[in-house]
Amino acid sequence: MFNNEPEEIPVYVFMGFLGSGKTTFANDVLLNQGFTEGAKTLLLACEDGEEEYDEKVLKEKNIYLEYIDESSLTADHLLELGRKYNPENVMIEYNGMWELDRIFQIRVPKGWTVVQVISFVDATTFDVYVNNMKKIMMDQLRNADMIIFNRCDENTKTAEYRRSLRAVNRRGQVIFEGKDGKPIQTDEETVLPYDIDKDVIELEEEDFGIFYIDAADNPDKYVGKRIRFKAQAHRPSNYGNTEFVPGRFAMTCCADDIAFIGFKTYYKGASTLKDRDWIIVEGSIKKEFYPEFQGEGPVIYADSVSLTGPAADDLVYFNY
Repeated sequence: MFNNEPEEIPVYVFMGFLGSGKTTFANDVLLNQGFTEGAKTLLLACEDGEEEYDEKVLKEKNIYLEYIDESSLTADHLLELGRKYNPENVMIEYNGMWELDRIFQIRVPKGWTVVQVISFVDATTFDVYVNNMKKIMMDQLRNADMIIFNRCDENTKTAEYRRSLRAVNRRGQVIFEGKDGKPIQTDEETVLPYDIDKDVIELEEEDFGIFYIDAADNPDKYVGKRIRFKAQAHRPSNYGNTEFVPGRFAMTCCADDIAFIGFKTYYKGASTLKDRDWIIVEGSIKKEFYPEFQGEGPVIYADSVSLTGPAADDLVYFNY
């Protein structure tokens, strides 16, 4: 008996503002790198960019191009295109000026599954877009599986950008490319402002942001370490009586974008803590899987938690 259920069709979404390099990347992946390996592919372009597609060359690779505008990005139209082409892969070059919710909220044809979202950023205009189109830019960065900064040079603040992005997107891979389109190596090895080899890692108030980023990126080197730090308490509604998050409000890559950052912590007296209480936490660090981290990450088993006064600065930053 034959199985009439459709196979899963992977959907790849490219995001970014006009001129960010989406079409150049798509052309390279589809034509030069043989990404589709001859499988029938539907390419949906949501804008006319500076770089153009050669439809004749695409068809020779079994790739079919359709331009769609915002009004035609609907479930019915995608269903129609699915029936027309019956693709094995779908690639969507998404318009960076459209609300990102549209692509995730519409009902895609049965079997279509978004498997990877890539956000492209022109490093020479990143700060301008962040300052002027913060919400749209941050939506793209938060939802990306991979973030590619292109047109980088010696003045690109690679370390600062990477640390800030890790605060808003724990899972996304960040890649920097030079003006020649080739990945560049970034030297970000910097001496931490605290001694990780002491019996107890003592964080100064301003060091929490650096600890958070380094521990999230390199959890293994903190496993088994003891730590002591000042933080504010937060108890998510879905946490149990022995769970809470000690953390700090941090300035991320956007001038006025504030995020609360911290690691899940187990403590027998967690239920007595109130949100925004300033506390001193001391405990041991382990690595576990939990949904909030979208994988394995640091967790803290606290031996003691005591109330204290507020920090000198309400915010922490990610500068060494």
